[in-house]
Amino acid sequence: MDDITLARAFHVLTVLHWIGGLAFVTLVVLPLSRMMPGAQGVALFETVEARFSGQVRWSVPLAGLTGLWMTLRMDLWARFQDPAFWWMHAMLALWAAFMLLLFVIEPLLHHRIAALALAAPVPVLRRISLLHRVLLTVTALTVFSAVAGAHGLFLF
Repeated sequence: MDDITLARAFHVLTVLHWIGGLAFVTLVVLPLSRMMPGAQGVALFETVEARFSGQVRWSVPLAGLTGLWMTLRMDLWARFQDPAFWWMHAMLALWAAFMLLLFVIEPLLHHRIAALALAAPVPVLRRISLLHRVLLTVTALTVFSAVAGAHGLFLF
């Protein structure tokens, strides 16, 4: 097995973990959290999110590293100049957004959000749910577009 095949396999695996976890939190954990009494719902969300965020802090950087490796090894830089490969920009932007969320925004705002959630759990869980749904929608569209584009479906 060559290094590009290995990188692609790890790339798909890390993206699967990252996006699958986002989908699980968005579609299962948050709706359950919102059905529970305020503090219990927040506690459920915090417990699951803490466990998952520790894992996804590995999978998102690894997805970026494997994507970079494939771009370097296959010399795909010209794709970033071709509008037909707009999905490459979408993947990079999505990855950068999640890196920013995981390593900058969430650590800076976690205590503030946790304090707000204790004071007003229902609206905070509602806002967190909305944010997760938006992220999942953008992520699903990006994954769909990247897979379709990688297999020859060009929209431009």
